[in-house]
Amino acid sequence: MFKKQPPIQAYITPRALLSGKAATEAVAAKWAWPLGADMAYGAMEVSTFENGTYTRLGAIVRAAYDKDARSIPSHIRASIEAQMAVLGAQPAFTGFDITKPVLMGVLNVTPDSFSDCGQHWPHEAAIAHGLAMVEAGAAIIDVGGESTRPGAKPVSVTEEIARTIPVVSTLVARGIKVSIDTRHVGVMTEAISAGAAIVNDITALKDEKALEIAARGNVAVILMHMQGTPQTMQNDPRYVWAPGDIAGFLAERVAACVAAGIPKSRIAIDPGLGFGKTDVHNAAIMDHLAMFRGLGCAVAFGASRKGFIGRMSKGELAQDRLPGSLAAALHAVAQGAQILRVHDVPETRQALVVAARFNNGN
Repeated sequence: MFKKQPPIQAYITPRALLSGKAATEAVAAKWAWPLGADMAYGAMEVSTFENGTYTRLGAIVRAAYDKDARSIPSHIRASIEAQMAVLGAQPAFTGFDITKPVLMGVLNVTPDSFSDCGQHWPHEAAIAHGLAMVEAGAAIIDVGGESTRPGAKPVSVTEEIARTIPVVSTLVARGIKVSIDTRHVGVMTEAISAGAAIVNDITALKDEKALEIAARGNVAVILMHMQGTPQTMQNDPRYVWAPGDIAGFLAERVAACVAAGIPKSRIAIDPGLGFGKTDVHNAAIMDHLAMFRGLGCAVAFGASRKGFIGRMSKGELAQDRLPGSLAAALHAVAQGAQILRVHDVPETRQALVVAARFNNGN
């Protein structure tokens, strides 16, 4: 049985982030610390968690770390330096090159999806759209058969299997890497049998049977944070400090997966924007997104077409939230996110390619 781990004592949020050639030069000159193999950070924001309280210690720049760190208690400094070591290592995720953003195309095989109004239902339309997303640049197709929008009604496992498995098996037969977006053990089992390579679970495999199935199936997993259920998650969600609370939860789930036999190289984490979060919580997570790299796993990110984008703008409907979705995706990549779950694959790919050219200066 997995034993709950103690809370993280210190949380590092990398700041003054750099990528490309600038990151390489800054690390070589000791102006910055490495953030994996592709980024660097010239400063860090440090917060501590002790006795149920978060305390922000402030920012420390690379050049002044040796001097400033002397005033930090030794146990906190040890926690900081352990995370620095993790931040400096390059995570892996099921064979993908995650030094470049990996696009995961959203394929909702549901008649009531919030984002596409059920236009990829039934199977023939879903398969055609999945193939189109791969052609446009998606490396993973994330197939889901249950809407998890706020207040959505659950569907039976039998119905979810009927919606998803024909699509999964057809796409797998075409050589496509498929993820199954489900929280139900029965659906996971059938999808893995049909060739799904990734289980994307909004409940982070808290069901022990789901954890066993994922480990036994030798698949990769995406662990997402959600407060409550889709039916209750937006009923007054509360946190002490959302980024820290969520990072602590995900650290526990990663440890549970590792204990069950799933290595970190097959684990990605997702802070779950919009799943049991207010817009203030979402904004705080976005501001501290780089902190999640300190868990030592690939960071997945999904903001595409979500309601908070419209609320932060002029109340646009889901189909009109592309500009805000692109802004969120570019911000996430600049903060170290490596897997982007998106509806608009060609548009997101174009934005990423252009931004990468700017960052590399060529």
